[in-house]
Amino acid sequence: MAKNKDVRPPIFAVSVVGLSGTEKEKGNCGVGKSCLCNRYVRPDADNYYSEHTSVLSTIDFGGRVVNNDHFLYWGDVSHRGDEGLDCKIQIIEQTEFIDDQTFLPHRSTNLQPYTKRAAATKLQSAEKLMYICTDQLGLEQDFDQKQMPDGKLNIDGFVLCVDVSKGCNRKYEDQMKFVNSLYSQIVKSKKPTVVAATKCDECVDQHLRDLHAFVTSKKNLMLIETSARFNINIDLCFNALIQQLDKTRGKPKSVSYLEAYKLQRQLITSVTDRFDKVMTHTVRDYHTTWKTVVNILKGQPDYDEFITLEGSRKARNMFTKHIAQLKQEHIKKRREEYLTALPKTLNNLFNNLEQVETLSWTEAKSLIHNRPDFQYWFVVLEHTPWDESDHIDNNDRRIPFDLLNTHEAEKIYLNHVQHLLSEKRRVEMKDRFKKTLERVHFISPGQSWEEVMCFVMEDEAYKYITDSDRRDVYCRHQQEIVEKAKEDFQEMLFEHAELFYDLDLNATPSCDKMSEIHSVLNEEPRYRALQKLAPDRESLLLKHIGFVYHPTKETCLSGQNCVDLKVEQILANRLVQLDHGRSSLYYNSANIDRINLCLLGKDGLSQELANEIRAQSTDDEYTLDGKIYEVELLSVDVNSTLLFSHTWVTTFKPHGCFCVFNSIESLNSIGDCIGRIRAEIAQSRRDRFAQPLPFILILANQRDNVCKNIPILRHQGQQLANKLQCTFVDIPSGAFPRKFTEFQIKQGLRAVLEGLKHNFDVLAPLPCIKDLTETDLRIVMCAMCWDPFSVDLILSPFLDSHCCSAGQPGQSNTLILDKIIGDSRRRIQVTIISYHSAIGVRKDELVHGYILVYSAKRKASMATLRAFLAEVHDVIPVQMVAITDSQADFFENDAIKELMTEGEHIATEIAAKFTALYSLSQYHRQTEVFTPFFNEVLEKKLSIESSFLFDSSSRECTTGASEDVFPTSPHSHSPAYNTYYPESDDDNEAPPPYSPIGDDVQLLPTPSERAKYRIDLEGNEYPVHSTPVGDHERNHKVPPPVRPKPVLPKPNVKKLDPNLLKTIEAGMRGNRRMPRGPVTHTEDVEASDNYADPADSLYRPRAFDIYLVPDDTHNRLIKVKNSFGALPGLHAGEEEENGFDRKSQAGRRPSKYKHRSKILFSKIKAYQRQFHSDSDGEESCPATQKKKKGRAHRGSEEDPLLSPADPWKLGIDNPAIMSDPEQDDKMKKKKKTPKTPKEPKKPKANKSPKPLYPPTRRTWESNYFGVPLQTLVTAERPIPLFIEKCVDYIERTGLTTEGLYRVCGNKTDQDNLQKQFDQDHSIDFMAMDVAVNAVAGALKAFFADLPDPLIPYSLHPELLEASKIVDYIERVQVLREIVKKFPSVNYQVFKYIITHLNRVSQHSKTTLMTADNLSICFWPTLMRPDFENKDTLSTTKLNQAVIEAFIVQSDYFFHGGEVADSPRSEGTPPQHCHSMVEALLPLQLPPPLQPQQIQHALPPDPLI
Repeated sequence: MAKNKDVRPPIFAVSVVGLSGTEKEKGNCGVGKSCLCNRYVRPDADNYYSEHTSVLSTIDFGGRVVNNDHFLYWGDVSHRGDEGLDCKIQIIEQTEFIDDQTFLPHRSTNLQPYTKRAAATKLQSAEKLMYICTDQLGLEQDFDQKQMPDGKLNIDGFVLCVDVSKGCNRKYEDQMKFVNSLYSQIVKSKKPTVVAATKCDECVDQHLRDLHAFVTSKKNLMLIETSARFNINIDLCFNALIQQLDKTRGKPKSVSYLEAYKLQRQLITSVTDRFDKVMTHTVRDYHTTWKTVVNILKGQPDYDEFITLEGSRKARNMFTKHIAQLKQEHIKKRREEYLTALPKTLNNLFNNLEQVETLSWTEAKSLIHNRPDFQYWFVVLEHTPWDESDHIDNNDRRIPFDLLNTHEAEKIYLNHVQHLLSEKRRVEMKDRFKKTLERVHFISPGQSWEEVMCFVMEDEAYKYITDSDRRDVYCRHQQEIVEKAKEDFQEMLFEHAELFYDLDLNATPSCDKMSEIHSVLNEEPRYRALQKLAPDRESLLLKHIGFVYHPTKETCLSGQNCVDLKVEQILANRLVQLDHGRSSLYYNSANIDRINLCLLGKDGLSQELANEIRAQSTDDEYTLDGKIYEVELLSVDVNSTLLFSHTWVTTFKPHGCFCVFNSIESLNSIGDCIGRIRAEIAQSRRDRFAQPLPFILILANQRDNVCKNIPILRHQGQQLANKLQCTFVDIPSGAFPRKFTEFQIKQGLRAVLEGLKHNFDVLAPLPCIKDLTETDLRIVMCAMCWDPFSVDLILSPFLDSHCCSAGQPGQSNTLILDKIIGDSRRRIQVTIISYHSAIGVRKDELVHGYILVYSAKRKASMATLRAFLAEVHDVIPVQMVAITDSQADFFENDAIKELMTEGEHIATEIAAKFTALYSLSQYHRQTEVFTPFFNEVLEKKLSIESSFLFDSSSRECTTGASEDVFPTSPHSHSPAYNTYYPESDDDNEAPPPYSPIGDDVQLLPTPSERAKYRIDLEGNEYPVHSTPVGDHERNHKVPPPVRPKPVLPKPNVKKLDPNLLKTIEAGMRGNRRMPRGPVTHTEDVEASDNYADPADSLYRPRAFDIYLVPDDTHNRLIKVKNSFGALPGLHAGEEEENGFDRKSQAGRRPSKYKHRSKILFSKIKAYQRQFHSDSDGEESCPATQKKKKGRAHRGSEEDPLLSPADPWKLGIDNPAIMSDPEQDDKMKKKKKTPKTPKEPKKPKANKSPKPLYPPTRRTWESNYFGVPLQTLVTAERPIPLFIEKCVDYIERTGLTTEGLYRVCGNKTDQDNLQKQFDQDHSIDFMAMDVAVNAVAGALKAFFADLPDPLIPYSLHPELLEASKIVDYIERVQVLREIVKKFPSVNYQVFKYIITHLNRVSQHSKTTLMTADNLSICFWPTLMRPDFENKDTLSTTKLNQAVIEAFIVQSDYFFHGGEVADSPRSEGTPPQHCHSMVEALLPLQLPPPLQPQQIQHALPPDPLI
């Protein structure tokens, strides 16, 4: 038991001995003792040294390695036996060192001869170091220093080395004599001995046999055949000796040298193959260096094993051969590339057969060399051939010209000539076949090739060309006729404009309506021409209807030919934008006699400039251009904290800022400061018309080194000035002693004054015009897209006038005319838009007159005019304009004559004005052509505005939402929706054809919001703010939610919405000065009912009908009695059956022009009569009767684009208009008595209100969408697959899409995308060919459907506090610490989506989606705040700023990058709030669609 307490591996000392001595005794080389020890102790090939000398200097002999001894300590080797027992073997080599001077053995303490000394079993040498190689001697400190343990060793066994090679000047017999003598001494020590036959790789067989005989003759002596060079049996030699020392170990098997060598070579071959594979896989570029490869392969088993066995030198040799092979392969590949590109090059150079048909290859090469574009295709090298030059390493893909001298190049040329010959013939035959198909007139669009093939099989061209070419020609022919048929079909749809006039915005057309459309169109040959392409025809029809639903310039079917786009381009190029309505911030713009200057510089430079200005001034008065200005100076250093406090601007009120610099460092500091000053001022100001602050960059003179840095500073300063849009003042030419000159100061002051004059509009004052925000007349000019005339033609009467200027900022399609109309100067606002954009204007905005333009060459143009004009109120004057080339067209072209005559007849019927403009004539392009029309409009202005007021109040009473939608009056300065639906400058896209908000829409202001309004003198409401409106209010885009309207159980329950009554109250209060009567309710009406009261329960002190309200479900008419007193301008005696006197001009509800023109009325009725006559036989079906009744009781023929038919679409019910001639006519002719309505059922109990963010917007069950984020991710896939697919698709296809993430995609496409993904997660979005906006919408919907927002609610307060930190660097640092607190799943997804948004923002030049715009679109989705909370409304801007910071600094937050420059420093000011009352609204385009989607486009803020 005691033995096992401390088990240590045994240690054996082995002495390696053999022939040693002088050269005379041992010959020129030793017997291999050192190599044997080296290979055993350090077997790695890199640590094996084949040369070990015994001739040493006295110094080396006395060093610590030799230590004046004739033996070397090689170190120890740990050995593990088969049984797992460990032992340590210490190696000693007994040798004899020769003095390099005397060539005699060195003298040492032991003077015995080698044979006796080598057989010694006890060795002693204090502090003796381990020997490694000969280079170690004298440089012991550069090698591993390991001492012989305890300075003494006891030898346990011997290895006797015998060289069996031929030897060097040494006889084998003499060696054996020495061995016999040495062995006899070793035997005396009674220590086990093993004989090692060394250098067996060069052995002499006789010597080996003699050695075997010697060993056999001795007792207990074992012979091992070894080779240190190839590492054969080295371990076996020492293992055999260890077995004799420790009998517990198994006796090793003796293996002959040849067998061991064979096994070793097999091992080396295997290791070499594996290393070669690894290197081939790793090194694929012949430019790779060996050092790089070593760093890559180090640590790999195959590499390490090869290095151990063969060494680094062989590894490098293999690497060199591999690199040479890669280079040859690269050259071969380049040659193939050149030979592959040569046919294409020849095709570009000689694509005409006539050029090369008779040329030889030598002549062709000469012709190629002389071509002007030779350098584009070929390169002439200085060193040839090309494959031995540096050209192989170039990225130049031009073909080396010396390659053309090869046989392969000549063969390619001959093949090219032959190809041109055959291609010429092939093209001729394809053209002939195309003409053959054109002669076959019965080929219809969509007809398959198989149906036509049999009719052309006998054609010669058909037989010559291949089947692929036949199909290709036929496919091109089909494309042409299909395209022509689709164009004709689209034109036909426009020609039937009246057929689509009553389609509702954002509603699905009813079955009756679709049947009516198909019934009418089926009579058209152009409709039947697409019979075989019925799906395409239906798609075109639905696309056209969709355009009618959503008529904007983005959805315009004419694309870039849209009138709206062309007008915007022309006006942007030809008009100078005037900044209307800008108020004077500090002084009146007319007289500026005081200038406050801020001087900004670094290291006292600003103070030097201040001193120079004061030196040129007299008592702080500066004379400039003959005028004296009082100059107040404020010198500020760029590092001063004063710059970033808001007080210095408000207290000092600078008119301009001189920024001086004299070095690159000071220039960079100036640039940063300007950006931060602009951002801080913009963020703090409240007045959107605040004056921009002019910045003047001034280069200071460097008196020490004038000529060295001035050009660089001048260039850098000019670049920064261009970037910041400010003025740069250079150093004047000539020598001068001071840093600043009088010339520079005066130039800077002039720039400040020019900036002030520009800001105050004093460059072009209009003294005869009233306040620029007011216009006397508002005229709308309409033209149809795709009409065959230039838009310049209809704009020229205005643009050629000297009194024309730009409209208000943000109204790119509006211009202002300053004309004398009547007896005074008038300002006329003319808005030039397309008919489809004018539809929304026609009903909902104040227009004093219409100029309706049509092409006399196009029936569709006239049809569109008719459909539009039919719905215009007859009190509004109309000017009709026909466009053609010349007056001769009227007499030479019957079609033009017919359309011009029709236009003139319509104008005559409705008492409108009619004129013609001729594209080839200049006479009618003068503004005077419209002067009579303007006079008429001015005369009727009061009646038009009175009618508009009356119509607006009626619509407010009937729709219950007009107060929030279109409360514009002739003098109103603040529409309500500007307050409730503010919008950023960039977010002025038309809303999509569906509601992205859903049911959570407030159509009426709450009582608390009404308190914000005040009634002006004319009874109109305008918003009043007790405190300035913050930025958050303008960016608050999501309206507060209200209770959803429950589904009524019966379609004929007649109830009125109390909200409607509130609207009536507001309308009466806002537009009538008479007190309204009380409203009482019967006792059975529940006070909690938020929707409809029975009509019979209304109190009726004076009962007369003022309007009809269609029922919510089927548009049945409900008469509502006036209970609020008489209307303005009406007396009790004037009331008639319809509730008021139609003859009273002040309160007259206007009719429409379709009731004043037989042509307009007949066109509309023609479609209805045709359809009803076709469908009379279907009246037996109750469902059909019900639908037809709903259509018949639609109310009036009001504007079709106001309300959807389906209640779930959130439309506003369209009120019926009393005494509509068409409706009266229908009612009189109707013979059938309507069925008595059934008793209404009791309404269901009100549903509980929906949450602010409902769990899902989907209508189907899903296991993927709307579930917690944790269930969608794994450790291997931390990002949900749907997000990855969406982001990948958007980044591949949508980074050039304007309005990405802002313009909503089609909701149906979004739902289909999610449904298909729900069913199959492997679907390919690219294969689906879905619109990128739909994918973007689906991605946002994914986050909106999550049970919890991506940014946890618990972190919202911390983010809010961080956003209030003034210092930008500190703010982003705090935000980075907060984002680390996100749950890991949320963090990964947030990092992914923010990084994606950063990439999107980098393409803002094309998408127009900056980080600011993206944050506006995304922050409500990512944070999901409670907008019912007032605190949320006050922090909207801060929340948006947080998301913007994440987007801009995504590299810093998530990828370890540096803080990027603040976006505010790049000239993009933050968006501002508006606290002042706005002017009369210009026409809004595109027209508003739904109340919840209306967002007023604000004028862009001036750049500060």
